[in-house]
Amino acid sequence: MEYYHNNFSEIQGKLAHDHRRSLMAKPTAKRCVLVSGPVIVGAGPSGLAVAACLREKNIPSLVLERSSCIASLWQLKTYDRLRLHLPKTFCELPMMPFPQEFPTYPTKQQFIQYLEEYSKRFDIKPVFNQTVVSAEYDCSLGLWRVGVIEEGAAEAGVEYVCGWLVVATGENAEVVVPEMEGAEEFGGEMVHTSGYKSGEVFSGKRVLVVGCGNSGMEVCLDLCHHNAMPSIVVRDTVHILPREMLGRSTFGLSMWLLKWLPITLVDRLLLIVSWLMLGDTSQLGLVRPKTGPIKCKNLSGKTPVLDVGTLDKIKSGDIKVCPSIRRLKHNAVEFVNGRIENFDAIILATGYKSNVPSWLKENDMFSKHDGLPRRPFPHGWKGEHGLYAVGFTKRGLLGTSLDAIKIAEDVKLHWKSDSKYFTSSQLTWS
Repeated sequence: MEYYHNNFSEIQGKLAHDHRRSLMAKPTAKRCVLVSGPVIVGAGPSGLAVAACLREKNIPSLVLERSSCIASLWQLKTYDRLRLHLPKTFCELPMMPFPQEFPTYPTKQQFIQYLEEYSKRFDIKPVFNQTVVSAEYDCSLGLWRVGVIEEGAAEAGVEYVCGWLVVATGENAEVVVPEMEGAEEFGGEMVHTSGYKSGEVFSGKRVLVVGCGNSGMEVCLDLCHHNAMPSIVVRDTVHILPREMLGRSTFGLSMWLLKWLPITLVDRLLLIVSWLMLGDTSQLGLVRPKTGPIKCKNLSGKTPVLDVGTLDKIKSGDIKVCPSIRRLKHNAVEFVNGRIENFDAIILATGYKSNVPSWLKENDMFSKHDGLPRRPFPHGWKGEHGLYAVGFTKRGLLGTSLDAIKIAEDVKLHWKSDSKYFTSSQLTWS
């Protein structure tokens, strides 16, 4: 890596020269901070996992977080009844298991508690309210330059310069809100699941949930529990599996079977057991993809729905299944089959997307189309010039942990405690 050949005085001189030029052009030029270890963008589970793995190897890091807390998606943008969809044994971060007293499927509050304890154990102290607006590799320095806007500032106020950059913003950085014809006419409440907390405020109301993934299905169930009248839009095929089968979690059973059998056969077994337990879901308007659930997940990243009771509500008629939306009208929705129904509110369970292309100035590792690594799992964690990605595997927290361990090991291969390296406090301009 090129930056190993730059000694401290050369780096210091180059940055000082650049800063003087910036001050001449603009007296309020941003501060420049030289960071000795990796800069990690994002303080969600992915960023925390990498910081902990680096700490375990005595390598310092700087974690930048745009929100005011760790795991902001979990703390600020999830509904109250949320639980981990997978057993806790598959959701542990490196080097720290969940407390034994936690249930198999921890609640949202328990998972947040786990992450807070994780941060304390590994002494991870993110710098909050720091929005990264640009990150670019400087070939002349052999280092990354990371521009940050601090909360309340109108423009970038700090530039961090580092040898390693870890992108830990993940697959769920920005909400996806589809354009719908007539949205301005609807008049009723329309909210993304990131703003949904409980069905209590929708009691007695007709609510249309758009999106039939795990979130959409669980929101419908929550609405039922609060005496709302939910319907769900199913625009595409979907695999629905029991959360547990044959006395084990469906995910755990799948992982065990894959050790001995090919994906095609495991998929076939899962579908047979699901049919015996759940029946033919296509009769309910929930048509399965032609590709099996595991293969479908590997190819497209589309996660099968693990049923926690929603299917029974669909069978009983408490939740209605609707086709795609053609357009919205005043307090009503017209579907593609021509049917028009009245609704008081619409909840968009339309997911999230990566925001990496908006700030990372790099063309090789990440796709500009979807903001995900171009190379598929398990090869998408490492790029060029000390660039890494974590939390983009579409394999949940298990994939995150595997990548975090690999990143820390790779950084350690190049880490040397000698005079060529420096601490963050040795070079700071205001």
